[in-house]
Amino acid sequence: MLCAQGVAAHLMLSSLLLQLARASLPAGCLKVSDILSCSNLGLKWIPKELPVTAATLDFNHNHLARLEEDSFAGLPHLVTLRLAHNHLSNLSPGTFRNASGLRHLDLSSNQLNKVDNHYFQELVRMEELLLFNNHIVRVESQALISLSNLHKVYLSHNRLTDFPFFSIQEHSHPFLVTLDLSSNRMPKLPVEDIAALPASIQGGLFLHNNSLICECAMYSMFKQWEQKNFISVRDYQVEHTCLVYGEPRASVQFLKHTRFFENCTVKEQIQLGETENMKVDAGDSVLLECKTSLKGQQLTYKWVSPHKEYIVLPGNNDTMRMYANGSLEITAVRIEDSGVYWCMALDHQHSRNETWEVTITVTTHSHDPEPFNTGFTTLLGCVVSLVLVLIYLYLTPCHCWCRKQPLPATPSPANECSAQSSILTPTPPATTEGPGRKVCHFSRSSGKHSLTPDIWITLSTPQ
Repeated sequence: MLCAQGVAAHLMLSSLLLQLARASLPAGCLKVSDILSCSNLGLKWIPKELPVTAATLDFNHNHLARLEEDSFAGLPHLVTLRLAHNHLSNLSPGTFRNASGLRHLDLSSNQLNKVDNHYFQELVRMEELLLFNNHIVRVESQALISLSNLHKVYLSHNRLTDFPFFSIQEHSHPFLVTLDLSSNRMPKLPVEDIAALPASIQGGLFLHNNSLICECAMYSMFKQWEQKNFISVRDYQVEHTCLVYGEPRASVQFLKHTRFFENCTVKEQIQLGETENMKVDAGDSVLLECKTSLKGQQLTYKWVSPHKEYIVLPGNNDTMRMYANGSLEITAVRIEDSGVYWCMALDHQHSRNETWEVTITVTTHSHDPEPFNTGFTTLLGCVVSLVLVLIYLYLTPCHCWCRKQPLPATPSPANECSAQSSILTPTPPATTEGPGRKVCHFSRSSGKHSLTPDIWITLSTPQ
């Protein structure tokens, strides 16, 4: 009896707490399962009481100007936080304390003017960070250092004049495949620092629509990316521009106006990891090996496809199968499977990483018959024609008579009719009679191989 009363009291208390929590939410907020949406309500602060079961919080399109410390503490299931289209100009230390499970953070379209080192240091599981369309002029060198699980970072449409590329080198961010720095104000690029980035980061580095001053080093880098069919260059060829001598009115395209770079030499960039090139026929299967010098039982492997898709054990679909040793098998290869594949070998025990790059070129089978050689067909035609003439002259029965011409000065055999004719004409020649000439007529009425019309042969005799 007492136990039943205790259970009933507990249920009543839980219900009361839930009602109080709902009462503390602003009017207009919508809660569905583990999603709380309070967007476009004109809010100026985050509600103090938030549902502890919330996995997604949506505060887009409000008037938030600041976030208090521990604004999102006590939310153990929080994974996605949307704060876009507000008036945030900076983040106080401790804003995301006790929110380490956060993986997707959208701070786009605010008024942030920098990214300080302390902004995201607690978000060790962060995978996607959206900071585009702000007023950011600087990203501190340690701002992303603790976010080793980052997959995608969007910093486009800001006011950046540089970026600390050195802070994401040496495989400190093994999962990073997209870094969007497009539409900023960078006049120069640290090409050597970019070349030292892992291939997986280079393949998803977007640098178009900046204020770049034309330089051979940058031209060389973009040309190499074009040859590797990197998506950043392939999809934004026209937007890769630079200013000749820094003149805003003299803008040229890196990958189109090549005459401005005639004296530049395309140099091979230094890359971490090794590379391999493979050619495969469409429809065939191919096995990609993840070659690494790392040893041990604690190794894990990950592949990144040309379409920025992660592939882990056992594989992502029926066409891509991954094995325990890191090898990746692609069955029934298609043309769209062409591109650069990156394998990342991770040694968690010793905190070491290595990459292996494989470039696949898929070709199609050609079933068209090989054309005959023109010279051979011409010679064959001549031989066949000669054989037919000889067959006709020697094997076809016919009645042949010769019209005797006036004898020349040098006697010759009478009624000479030779098969060695010089001219074949369908009608009797009108002007060929003369000294030393005879005309031989082959009747079309004799023999089953007769010709139509009659054939007249003019024979010449030596003078």
